[in-house]
Amino acid sequence: MAQFSQEQLTEFNRLVSHYPEGKQKSALLPVLHLAQNSFGGWLSAETMDYVADLLQIKPIEVYEVATFYSMYNLKPVGKYMFEVCHTGPCMISGSDNIIEYIQQQLGIKPGETTADGLFTLKTVECLGACGYAPMMQMGKTYREHLTKEKVDAIIDECRKNAAANN
Repeated sequence: MAQFSQEQLTEFNRLVSHYPEGKQKSALLPVLHLAQNSFGGWLSAETMDYVADLLQIKPIEVYEVATFYSMYNLKPVGKYMFEVCHTGPCMISGSDNIIEYIQQQLGIKPGETTADGLFTLKTVECLGACGYAPMMQMGKTYREHLTKEKVDAIIDECRKNAAANN
């Protein structure tokens, strides 16, 4: 059963405290981030039910938000998530080619994770970095002006980091 640690509950209470009494639902977005970060990088139905219970709202209210935003993962994801922008400016600059290249290199399609659990490929809407297209978000960083060579270097970097941390 999903359950926050004492430290995570303290953070939950801090997040909720930013909103008026009876308006705890307003904390839903940051609480979902906390839950996703606390429970393996994704939100299971059990986790979303737990969040609903903590916020004293209906589970459907959590599901609606979690399924709307691409920043929430509804199934397990790899250690490295490649979130490639595929809106107009990035597509004009070749994001479709980059997405196709990543698919070839990793053997997965958008929404899939490699068998070794290292990589997940995700296409997302505008990340607000049109001037750096094609680009992707990887964790908390943007990778910009992507080329096949840059993608190869990123994949190699991730594999080396994963090997070094095992």
